[in-house]
Amino acid sequence: MKRRNFIKAAGISGASLSLFPGTHNLNASTFRKLAKPTPICIATWNFHEASKTAGELLYKGASALDAAEQGVRVEEENLKNTTVGNGGAPDRDGNVTLDACIMSPSGDCGSVVYLKDIEHPVSVARKVMEKTPHVMLAGEGALQFAIQQGFQKKNLLTKESEENWKKWLEKKEYKPIINIENHDTIGMLCLDEKGDIAGACTTSGLAYKMNGRVGDSPIIGAGLYLDNEIGGAVATGMGEAIMKSVSSFLIVELMRQGKSPQEACEIAVQRIVKQNSNYKDFQVAFLALAKNGEIGSFCLHKGFTFVKYQDNQNTNTPSQSYL
Repeated sequence: MKRRNFIKAAGISGASLSLFPGTHNLNASTFRKLAKPTPICIATWNFHEASKTAGELLYKGASALDAAEQGVRVEEENLKNTTVGNGGAPDRDGNVTLDACIMSPSGDCGSVVYLKDIEHPVSVARKVMEKTPHVMLAGEGALQFAIQQGFQKKNLLTKESEENWKKWLEKKEYKPIINIENHDTIGMLCLDEKGDIAGACTTSGLAYKMNGRVGDSPIIGAGLYLDNEIGGAVATGMGEAIMKSVSSFLIVELMRQGKSPQEACEIAVQRIVKQNSNYKDFQVAFLALAKNGEIGSFCLHKGFTFVKYQDNQNTNTPSQSYL
């Protein structure tokens, strides 16, 4: 029997979960008192090269912020990944538009939306965080800022992505396919040797989306959120549903209230189910990391996996699911 069904059948409320062995009821002060774990990098999906890059940096003493940025950059330049960065699937007008955000242990954050012609939007987002009084820059303003910061313009529409887009134009049918990467992203959380946590999220968004569409990935609190006293969370899947629930913020706040990362991710999925009558038609997935190194992951449909790099081991783990 699935865990959620057992809880429902037994009449166990969320408030009483802490009474059972194996569950956790840790407040912020408890998290701070726990021994620091070895450095950890976790990321959505099986982006093992990204987690390896970030993880190796962490074990060389890099900060969580540097590791998260460099880790997701691996996928931004991966031409085989059609959901992130260079080679990403375009919108229905043929434009490759990128969204990304980054968040530091201090709580500072930066974001770019609808950015064209720049291969590494996550690095532009970091510049927004460090060089401007703003959190988010969009469109032409984001591109202008990127060029001012020394980024070079580049055509991101590869021949393969262009050919696939032209095939799509023949029918112009938009229908997200669950667990087929036409609407997924990479979200990453890193915990460094100092015990600090940082995160990044980057995507080219829904394949063949409407011109101008922005999803959850660059929205602080939706695609990514962290609190250096508690932990962090990242999201992937159907951004519209995730934005409606501000899911990453919700997960971290549930962890602050004493829920384990696993419990918090499960509650966030249940919230989306409650808010969306068509929840069977799309995928959402969440990944959370507590300051004590505990990990949680939960998704709507089966098929979501996450990677973890720790103690020089890179593993890919299937997530538990609601359905």
